[in-house]
Amino acid sequence: MKSILKIASFILALTLSSSLFAQEKSKRDLDNYRQPDKRGVNVFESPKDTATTFKDINVRIGGAFALQYQALENENSGIVPIGEVGSNFNLATANLDLDVALYDGVNMHLRTYLSSRHHHEPYVKGGYFQVDKLEFISEGFLEDLMQHVTIKIGHMENNYGDAHFRRSDNAQALYNPFVGNLIMDSFTTEVGAELYYNTNNGFFGMLGFTNGKLNQSTSKSNGTTGGAAFLAKLGYDKQITDDFRFRLTGSLYNTGYAQNVYLYTADRAGSRYYNIMQDASATSDNFRSGRFDPGFSNKITAIMVNPFVKYGGLEFFGTVELTSGRALSETDRRNAEQYAGEVIYRFGKSENLFVGGRYNTVSAELASGDDVTVNRFQLGAGWFLTKNVLMKVEYVDQQYKDYPVGSLLDEGKFNGLMAEAVISF
Repeated sequence: MKSILKIASFILALTLSSSLFAQEKSKRDLDNYRQPDKRGVNVFESPKDTATTFKDINVRIGGAFALQYQALENENSGIVPIGEVGSNFNLATANLDLDVALYDGVNMHLRTYLSSRHHHEPYVKGGYFQVDKLEFISEGFLEDLMQHVTIKIGHMENNYGDAHFRRSDNAQALYNPFVGNLIMDSFTTEVGAELYYNTNNGFFGMLGFTNGKLNQSTSKSNGTTGGAAFLAKLGYDKQITDDFRFRLTGSLYNTGYAQNVYLYTADRAGSRYYNIMQDASATSDNFRSGRFDPGFSNKITAIMVNPFVKYGGLEFFGTVELTSGRALSETDRRNAEQYAGEVIYRFGKSENLFVGGRYNTVSAELASGDDVTVNRFQLGAGWFLTKNVLMKVEYVDQQYKDYPVGSLLDEGKFNGLMAEAVISF
C-alpha cells in the first residue's frame, strides 16, 4: 500500500509540475480570489470585484508545503509522569488546492491535505462554490444586486470570526506570522451556505446556516440526524488613507442542538507543537497538543470580536471570544473566554521582513467544576524570500494555571524555539 501511495504521489508531482509550467501567469489570477502567496496576507474574505477576466473554464492548480524544526521542553508537577521531548524535525505537511473558474462569476475551491500530523495519507479538507454573478441564469440577471452579493455553498471552512483567516491551515502557514495558532483554535468545516452583502462604504455583513456536523451521516441519534448552526458576521473594513487601514468585525456561531459540536476540535491537521504535554505512558499522539478544548460538544454559543489596524508597516490584530455551552451529559452551560493581541511590524522591500509578538490567554470552567487558565506568549520573526517562500522563527512559552492537583496539566508548562519553512503557490 505504501509503495502504491509513493508511486501515486510521484505521478501527482509530475502532473503538478507540468501543469504549473504550462499555466500562464494571467490564468493563475482568478476573479474574486484570495491569493495563496504574500499578496493574500491581511486579506480576509475573498475580495469582491465586479470586473471579469473569464474567457473559458480555467483550472488553477496550487498547493503548499510546510516543515518545522522543533526545540521545545515541557514539564508539570511530576505527580503524573510527562513524556520527554527533544529537538528535531516534525513531519512535513502538504496541501493540494484546486481552484476552478467555472463560469463568469462562479468559482470552485477544493483543498486536499496530502500529509498532515493526524493523517499521513491524503484526505479532502473541504470545498465550496462561490457565486459572485448570476450570468449563468441569464445575461445581466440581478446585476445591480450581485455587485454587492456573494454566495458560498459547500462542505467548507465556516466563516466564524477573523482569526481563522490568519491561522495555519495544515501546510498553508504563509498567512500566519507565528508558528502556532490560538490556544482555543476555533475552526470547523460543516455543510452549509453563507450569504455576503458588501456596501461601497466599508460595511459588510454575512448570514449563514450549516447542518452543525463535521462528520456527515444520516444515522439518527436521540431521534434526529443532527441539528443546525447559525452564523452571522457584521463588520467594517476600509483603507482610510494610503497608510491607514481599519477593520472591525463581530461574529456569532450558535447551535440549538447538535449531536456533536466541533468548533474547537475540528482541525484534523493537528497542532504545530508536537508531542508536548503528553502522558509518558501514552501510546498514541495527541494531535491537538498545546490547545484547549472547553468540551462544549452538544450546544454552543460563541461570539468573537476582532479589531485589525494597520498603519504603515505596523499592525495590530486582536481577538475577544466569549463562548458558552455544554456536553450532552451536562444540564448546565459553562463559560470560556479567550483574549489575544498581536503586534506585527513589517519592513524592508515590499514589507518582506517582519517581527512581532502575541499574548493569548484562555479562562474556562471545566466539566469537573475547576476554573483553569492557560497563558501563552509568542515572539516571532519572518522573511519572505519570495512572495511564495517564507521562513519564520518563534519563541513560545505556555503555562497552565489552577489545574487539579495530580492531573497531567497540574503546574504544566512548555517553552522553546520553533522554526518553520513555508512554500505556497
